Amino acid sequence: MRSADDDLTARARIRNAALELFGAEGASRVSLRAVAQRAGVSHALVLHHFATKEGLRQACDDYVISLVKGAPDADLGDTAGLAAMLEAGVAVRRYLGRAFLDGTSEAAALFDEIVASTSQWLEQGVREGRVQPSDDPPARAAMYVTWLLAPLAFGEHLARSLGTADVHDMRTLLRFSRAGIEIFTRGVFTDEHALDAWDAVRDERGPR
Repeated sequence: MRSADDDLTARARIRNAALELFGAEGASRVSLRAVAQRAGVSHALVLHHFATKEGLRQACDDYVISLVKGAPDADLGDTAGLAAMLEAGVAVRRYLGRAFLDGTSEAAALFDEIVASTSQWLEQGVREGRVQPSDDPPARAAMYVTWLLAPLAFGEHLARSLGTADVHDMRTLLRFSRAGIEIFTRGVFTDEHALDAWDAVRDERGPR
């Protein structure tokens, strides 16, 4: 007779197999039978635990989001906290990237939560003198988070640009992360010429 512990182990094994396949190919392209084969269990057992593919995908979403929110010392508005999320297993990172591309409601809620927390963190930094003031704090917070999460969705293109086989390789992860932090810390342009030009276009073509 199968014990409760066996059920839990099988459920986790099926979920992990789904994370790998859904992240690599997208949930719409993966069958429950393929997940069962990857997990080394029967199709019937997958149905027993999750009932449908949507149920399995929901379980994957819940698991990934629980990892993000439960990361040790994870302040989602802090670079260190987001780094902890990005340092999760490769299957988790790929799955999360696919979720953002597919536009699940859970991924949307997580993104909004991270942006809100990041906005608070940046504003605290402004008050403490660690962060430059912004003309548009909400937009800056959203762009900051978008940059941090972009490799999850554009990993293949980033890897190609950096000449590496896998953007999830830790050496590559550290390389592009450091480049981004350098941009945020030191800036790119030496004066406000580009910003002034952009403002001129906005003033000329913006809402009247």
